[in-house]
Parts: sequence; structure tokens; C-alpha cells
Amino acid sequence: MMINPPNLLTGSRIVAIPALVAAFYIPGDFGKWATCAIFTIAAITDFFDGYLARSMSMQSQIGRMLDPIADKLLVGAAILMLVHFDRSPILPAIVILSREILVSGLREFLAEVRVGMPVSRLAKWKTGVQMTAIGFLLAGTAAPWWLFANLVGWYGLWLAAGLTVVTGLDYLLLGVRHSTGSAATVPPKAKPDARPATIR
Repeated sequence: MMINPPNLLTGSRIVAIPALVAAFYIPGDFGKWATCAIFTIAAITDFFDGYLARSMSMQSQIGRMLDPIADKLLVGAAILMLVHFDRSPILPAIVILSREILVSGLREFLAEVRVGMPVSRLAKWKTGVQMTAIGFLLAGTAAPWWLFANLVGWYGLWLAAGLTVVTGLDYLLLGVRHSTGSAATVPPKAKPDARPATIR
């Protein structure tokens, strides 16, 4: 089923991206809170779409496809805008975005050889740290001083970049194992609708 609550939540993250980008151009603290609110609400849907898909048995191929795409687009847009407005360190931003490109390429390759690439526990922690850090950076100077939002966001993004390197290497090694030796044997090409999707 293409249209169901989990898929609508996933799609809402993509729809939220233009609003997030536009909110960056709102001057003052209101603009910072607007970007933080849009990003936070969109990030929360990432939990609920997966939860609803499992609890209501509404997992679908399009949901499995759109979920990681929506996440990467949302994170990528937020990080690029933060760097553009000089509100984020650029090096961890490059590391995080490079890892997302790497993982996307690996997923495509592994799908060709019929190998799923499940999300590791460490990767889930990386996502949590990354989302939290971006949220703090979005709030920035608009947040109360005692939250140390810029400081928490700055070091949080560096921590997320470190976890990104570790998880990225894990996925890269998985890809290498299946591109060399006996695991590299690619089975006969199947019909497009028969190709197994990666785990949601």
C-alpha cells in the first residue's frame, strides 16, 4: 500500500525540507526557533513511521525505499544550511555528508547482489547524536544561555562525525566482503519487483 500513515509520515519529512530552508532566512531568534521546530518535528516522525509500520503491519517496499532517502535529505539540507550561515563546523559536516553518499552507494551495490544492509546499533546511536546536535545548532543563540546550545551542538556534531566514520567503515567492509571472493558472485538478474529491499 503506497498511501498509509507510516508512508505519509515519511513523506512529510521530505515536504518539510523547503520549509526548513525558507525558515533560515527569517531574521532573529524567531527564525532560529522556527528551523529548530521544523527539524525536530520532522525528526520525530522518523521514529513514529517505523513504529507504526511495524505495529500496524504496514511495512511496504516504497516505505523501505523512502525512509532512508527522507532522512538523508533532511539531515543534508539542515547541515548545508547551517554551514552556509556559518553556524556549524564544516569538517564534521563534510564527513557526515560523505558517509551518507558512501552508504547510499553501498546499499545500491548490495541490493544488486541480494544482500540486505541492516542498521547497526551504533548507527542508531550516531543518528540520535547527529539529530540532537543539529537541533541544538539550529536553536543556537536563541536558546537560553544555560543550555549552551552552540557548544553542545558543535561538539555533538564532532561526536556524530566520529561515529559516522566508524559505522561508515563497518558498512564499507561489508561491501568489500561481498565484492571480493565467493561473496562477489552476482546471481542472475531478477525482475525489478523481485529484488529484495533493504531493511526499513
